Amino acid sequence: MFKKMRRSRQQLPMTECEEILALASSGVLAVSGDDDYPYAVPLSYVYHDGKIFFHCAKEGHKIDAIRRNPKASFCVIYQDDVVPEKYTTYFKSVIVFGRARILDKDEILPAITLLAKKYYPSDSEENRSYYIEKEFDALCMIELDAEHISGKECIELTRKRENA
Repeated sequence: MFKKMRRSRQQLPMTECEEILALASSGVLAVSGDDDYPYAVPLSYVYHDGKIFFHCAKEGHKIDAIRRNPKASFCVIYQDDVVPEKYTTYFKSVIVFGRARILDKDEILPAITLLAKKYYPSDSEENRSYYIEKEFDALCMIELDAEHISGKECIELTRKRENA
């Protein structure tokens, strides 16, 4: 169902794709928006067990789009080093395709805890719980279940890897 990467030599191994998803701090979620226009929005997230979790408001463009069509993609640019003298960019990126769903109330706490731990790992459990509880009623969490993950790097990094 998903196309093979045209420049497959530059394809990142799945272990590196998952490492990038775990380490990156933000990505862009793309959904089918109003009047069939794509809607892409940058957001913070956490990757865990083949799923991407992010929080959002309980209403708005993103939620409306997911309710209409759960198919989505998520892109992370992990490395983006411009090399002007070579007219190129040394990049690494990962794209995830999957289906998004709004988590039920009883599924939110584990997901928001994962997200909170990613962005403030040294916080105390007590402080984290305080902030989560304070905002819990207004909180909505989305899960993107990965159906296909692919990563790519620039040819220069591929050559470096092959010669190592």
